[in-house]
Amino acid sequence: MIKKLNELKSGESGTLVSYGSEGDLELKRHLLGMGFVKGADVEVEKVAPLGDPMQIKVKGYSVCLRKEEAKNIEIEV
Repeated sequence: MIKKLNELKSGESGTLVSYGSEGDLELKRHLLGMGFVKGADVEVEKVAPLGDPMQIKVKGYSVCLRKEEAKNIEIEV
């Protein structure tokens, strides 16, 4: 099943499938540089109490993303 990264809850994980067609090209390049590549294992470690930002584990390290940034990343769970 395919979900958007911003729809996952703490402790859920999956494999990055693709980036949505919408979104900022510079942000996509930045995320690729941080390890958000197709086939990467992604895990939501924490979500802030108000839901934004999210702490994501990818390629062995943690990254914080806003939900606005995460909504264009498709994950297979």
